[in-house]
Amino acid sequence: MATQTLDESEQIGPATVVEPGKLDFAADEVVFELQSLSCFYGSFRAVRDISLRVPQNKVTAIIGPSGCGKSTLLRSFNRMNDLIDSAHIEGTILYHGVDLYAEGVDAVEVRRRIGMVFQKPNPFPKSIYDNVAFGPRVAGYKGSMSELVERSLKRAAIWDEVKDKLREPGTALSGGQQQRLCIARAIAVEPDVILMDEPCSALDPIATLKIEELMRELKENYTIVIVTHNMQQAARASDYTAFLTMGEDRAGYLVEMAPTQDLFTRPANRLTEDYITGRFG
Repeated sequence: MATQTLDESEQIGPATVVEPGKLDFAADEVVFELQSLSCFYGSFRAVRDISLRVPQNKVTAIIGPSGCGKSTLLRSFNRMNDLIDSAHIEGTILYHGVDLYAEGVDAVEVRRRIGMVFQKPNPFPKSIYDNVAFGPRVAGYKGSMSELVERSLKRAAIWDEVKDKLREPGTALSGGQQQRLCIARAIAVEPDVILMDEPCSALDPIATLKIEELMRELKENYTIVIVTHNMQQAARASDYTAFLTMGEDRAGYLVEMAPTQDLFTRPANRLTEDYITGRFG
């Protein structure tokens, strides 16, 4: 089969999402649509029957107790789970209307368009400049690399702190600076979406607030999906929140998804209320 392209001009069709998780977004505002998604590691089902929609140019947070499949769900958005031999999915993930797991879709191109920032800052053992330039070089970028590096570092709100030491190792930066460098590295390949898997869990409160401020700025140009165990962070930084929990089979499932303010002040489900008020989890 010929390679299926991910045409950025394509728009998602009429909503087919079932409850829970259906939100009334306009068709051209939807970046991801998950339809009855289940994720497996071998025979173990880590996530089951999740249907939800992720809006464009918003921050969507995924919260829930440890072990409920938040990171597994996030990694399914850019096919990172493909790197695990035993991993597979059932159901559908549409990205701008294109089935990400259809035969012929290039997983490398998926990961270029849908970048990832991990829990622990992981700069390459290279200079600050080369950290940011690495992805564009691999992709064959033909423009001015210095301008791209500067633009990416500015968008990640770290340019002023590193502009005079671009040839110094990225690993010499503080933890918060390293995480912003990793965000700049993700931005440099000009993605459409940035996934963040607990990006502040290893950072101090001041660095955490800087990352949260950065997310609010970045959503003008990117769609952001963040997994966080910190409910206060979800309440502060996100526009929409999805709450997952575990069933008796240990598979994570979606309890509800709503605008963040509504979910934290008027949750529709008792399980959500119990979790955000600390009764369990």
